[in-house]
Amino acid sequence: MITPLHPDLSQPAGWLPLAFLIVMGLAMLAYVILDGYDLGVGILMRHAEDTEKDMMIASIGPFWDANETWLVLSVGILLVAFPTAHGQILGALYLPVAIMLLGLILRGVAFDFRVKAQAQNKPAWNFAFHLGSILAAFSQGFMLGMLVIGFQTSIWSYAFAALIGLCLMAAYCLLGATWLLMKSEGQLQIKAATWARRSLWVAGVGIATISIVTPFASPSIAEKWFSFPNFILLFPIPLITAILFWWIDRILKRLPAQLAQGNQRWIWTPFASTVGIFFLAFHGLAYSLFPYLIIDKITIWQAASAPESLMIIFVGACVVLPVIIGYTVMAYRIFWGKATLLEY
Repeated sequence: MITPLHPDLSQPAGWLPLAFLIVMGLAMLAYVILDGYDLGVGILMRHAEDTEKDMMIASIGPFWDANETWLVLSVGILLVAFPTAHGQILGALYLPVAIMLLGLILRGVAFDFRVKAQAQNKPAWNFAFHLGSILAAFSQGFMLGMLVIGFQTSIWSYAFAALIGLCLMAAYCLLGATWLLMKSEGQLQIKAATWARRSLWVAGVGIATISIVTPFASPSIAEKWFSFPNFILLFPIPLITAILFWWIDRILKRLPAQLAQGNQRWIWTPFASTVGIFFLAFHGLAYSLFPYLIIDKITIWQAASAPESLMIIFVGACVVLPVIIGYTVMAYRIFWGKATLLEY
């Protein structure tokens, strides 16, 4: 029997929504990692000296605009491929979405104006970039928290979402600091190691909190994780995540003394390990939610557009997606290496 939970995957109405879900999920993961580090750099700017702020901006300058393309792609897919869910999700998250957009706009304006601003006005634009980064990061974490608990509207739900917002800010700071470890030199690089270690365990609290709360949000999610043999098969996810946290902490503890001696070995490992943590957290969350876009309410097949419409969009996605991937790879390949000051 074909149901919303068990569609016929041999038909376009079955496999097209699944294909778009995969593309949307991977686009969102790419956004969280790529724009996450430059949001983290923006949040950390308040702790840096003025000359260091210029270098921090330079480290993300060639990439940050392209990184936001993945957000546009993922939200666009949600709109055109899953319009029913798009309306309900964006309706429930109207305020945090508006705050996120305000933060992203503020960042974009501040990024360009700070370069041309007179010396007395530059601190104001630096603060605007910092504030925009906080607003965007916190609102994204808040939305994640609301998604995990199925958009409940109790005071405890809002408190949980706010906690996840703060923890995602810390996770972005971890990404940003480990990015600076690779892209900067001197005192800023040593400071980045300290910032990363301070952010590490707050980010861990966020991941642990979501991991604990998500199974309680739905009996079906709890069954997926804790039934046998699923529990045994899935246990490597939290185990490897814990090992990565331990490994990052160990490396960060040693890096300041190592960098003071001019030793640049292994400076890429904290960032790579943090990306691994994000990937595992995404994998666990995706497993928990699938096949629902809204927990226990709307599946991807119930929310999907007509197969005829999806097929047209699918052809367009097959053209656009390789272009976005190619441009991103090219940008990172060209501008890889230590950052240098931006000049306009």
